[in-house]
Amino acid sequence: MELIQTIEQWAWIGWLVLILVFLVIEMLTLDFTFLMLSIGGLAGLVTDLLGAPIWLQVIVAAGVAAILVLLLRPPLLRRLRRGEDPTPSNVDALIGIGGTVVFSTGAHSGQVKLANGDVWTARAESGELEPGAHIRVARIDGATAVVRSDSPDPLIAPEDPRV
Repeated sequence: MELIQTIEQWAWIGWLVLILVFLVIEMLTLDFTFLMLSIGGLAGLVTDLLGAPIWLQVIVAAGVAAILVLLLRPPLLRRLRRGEDPTPSNVDALIGIGGTVVFSTGAHSGQVKLANGDVWTARAESGELEPGAHIRVARIDGATAVVRSDSPDPLIAPEDPRV
């Protein structure tokens, strides 16, 4: 019984340490999860200062943290990510980019030089493409660019300006 009384007497220090640890982790991750947990810890500290037993402090802290994670965190994340750059990057930026066939490209192998200067192993989406033919990247399959011919067909107007 004496141990429980000692824990309850010094619980406020535990809450402060927990809040500080969560805030430091939040500063490193910037994901709002540990911020919500630290606010839950603050609720636990307040209930401790009001004289609640330790079991009630833990329930209040967990409840407040869970409610904040479920209700407040998603809109905060949406608001934070609203201004992100929508420009595709990495492999996504290669989809639709033009290029030229370097080595004969068929269903199984070949090589193309893309407009950004990269040389990729490639395979044709259909048919055989000869060196010098103009191509567009249809998709990336692992480390291979799947390409299609970029020869314009006068009867079909492309809908996508990248096509």
